[in-house]
Amino acid sequence: MTAMLACISSAILNGVEGRPVAVEVHVEDRALPGFNIVGLPDAAVRESRDRVRAAIATSGLEWPNRRVTVNLAPSGIRKGGVWLDLPIAVGVLVASEQLASKCVEDTAFVGELGLDGSLRRVPGIVPLAAALGERRVVLPISCAAEALPVTGSRVRAAASLGTLRRSLQTGSGWEMITPDPPGGRDPMPDLTDLRGQPTGRRALEVAAAGGHHLLLVGPPGSGKTMLATRLPGILPPLGRSEALEVMRVWSAAGVPVPEGGLPERPPFRAPHHGTTEVALIGGGSAWLRPGEASLSHCGVLFLDELGEFPAVVLDMLRQPLEEGVVHVSRARASADLPARFLLVGAMNPFPCGEGSVAGACRCTERDRARYTRRLSGPLLDRFDLAVSLSRPEVDDLIGGPPGESSAQVAERVCFARLEASARGVRWNSDLPAGSLEETVPLSAEAAALLERRLRSGALSARGLHRIRRVARTIGDLDRAGPVVGERQVAEALSLREARSALLV
Repeated sequence: MTAMLACISSAILNGVEGRPVAVEVHVEDRALPGFNIVGLPDAAVRESRDRVRAAIATSGLEWPNRRVTVNLAPSGIRKGGVWLDLPIAVGVLVASEQLASKCVEDTAFVGELGLDGSLRRVPGIVPLAAALGERRVVLPISCAAEALPVTGSRVRAAASLGTLRRSLQTGSGWEMITPDPPGGRDPMPDLTDLRGQPTGRRALEVAAAGGHHLLLVGPPGSGKTMLATRLPGILPPLGRSEALEVMRVWSAAGVPVPEGGLPERPPFRAPHHGTTEVALIGGGSAWLRPGEASLSHCGVLFLDELGEFPAVVLDMLRQPLEEGVVHVSRARASADLPARFLLVGAMNPFPCGEGSVAGACRCTERDRARYTRRLSGPLLDRFDLAVSLSRPEVDDLIGGPPGESSAQVAERVCFARLEASARGVRWNSDLPAGSLEETVPLSAEAAALLERRLRSGALSARGLHRIRRVARTIGDLDRAGPVVGERQVAEALSLREARSALLV
C-alpha cells in the first residue's frame, strides 16, 4: 500500500462560537519525505508541525519518514489557534497505521501538544465541545472538567499522547475527570455598608429591577463606587441558559470559569479607564477575542471615572447598548459577540472633583468643557437614569441607622423582574416602543406631566419612551398596579436630571 488516509474531527473558535473542522491526514511513501499543512492555516497552526513531530517522537511512537499532507476542511475558512495539535497528531498515527481507524470513530479531539507529548490546556473548551455535536470528545485533563456542562458523559481526558493512544486501543485507562468542588465564594458587598444616599440607593434598585443603565455623578467620597459594586448583590441569580452563555463567553476569552460548574452570580467587570477599544469591545487580528463588553454579558459593566475614558472608546458602546451584541468584522473573519449588560458609569462633576462645593472648583471653563465633552449626547441618551450625589451627612456616617440590606432590596427586584417576564421581556428596558401604550398605561395626570415636558423641549421622543419604561419599573417596585401614575412618572423624571448638567 502506497498511501493511507485518516479523517479526524475537531473544531476551531470563531468569536464565542465553535466551528467543526475535519483534519484530513494523507501519508504517502512514493514521494520525498515532508510535512505540509493546507486549508488556510495561520502561523500557530503551521507551527504545529514541529510540535506534533516532537511530541510523537518523545512519546515513543514512530514519525513516518514519508510525505505527510494535512488538509483542514472546509478549506475556505481560515484556521487559527493551537486547538488542532492533537487531532493532527492522532491523524498521523492513524494514517501511518500506528492506531486503528476504528479507535477514533465518532470521536473528536481538541488540544495543544507539548514537545514532551503532554496535552495542554486550550481556551474556548465550552464552545468547542458544544460545536462537536454528539461525538465523544477527547480533551486535555487540565480543561476536561470545564466541558462537562455541555458534554456530560461524552468527554474523555488524557494527560499525554502516549497514554491517549493506549486508552484508544484498549478503551480504558482514561484519566478521571473530577468536577471542581464549589469553592468558598467571597461574600458579596452589602448595601448596609452604605450610609445615607437615599437617591443613589433608589436609582440602584430601579436599575437592577428594570435593566436601566445608570450614571452616577458626584465628588470623590460620595459613594459612587460603593453603590456600583453592590449592584450584583441585588440582581437575581443567573438562570441555566444565561449561565451557559456566560460560561461560553468566559471560556472563549480564556478567563477562568467558576469552580463547581455553572456560574450563579451575574458577572461584574470594571475595566480601567485606560482600556483600549479592542479590549473593551472585543476583536483582534486572527483570534476574535471577546472584550469587556462581552465578559459582562448577563451582568454589570462598571466604568469608573467615566470622564477619563477616551471619547472614541466610549462611543463604541453605543451600538452594543442598543442591540445587545457586538458585530466584529475583520478582513479575514467576522463574529457576533454577545454583549447584553447593564451599564453603570461613575464620574466626578468636573476634573478636579469638587465642582459641587462652592468656591472649591479649580477647573477652567475649557477644562470643564473638555471633560464633559467626552460623553457624547447619543451616549448620554442611553442612560435611563442619571443622578447627582453629594457627600453623605456627618450624622449619617457617625451613629446613623443602617440602611436596608441587599437581601431586602433583592426581594423587590425579583418581584419586578417577574412582572416584566409576564409581559414577555427579560426586564422593562426591553419593552418595545410599539407596545408601551398597552404595557405602560398612564393616568391622566401622568400623561399631562409628560406632555408639558415634551412641549417645553425638555424631553425628546426617545426620552419619552425611556421615561415610560422607568416609570413602569418604579410602579412594579411599589406594587402600584397596572396604571402608571403621576408620582411614578415624576420620580422617573427626577432620576434623569443629572443629564442636563453634562450636556454642554
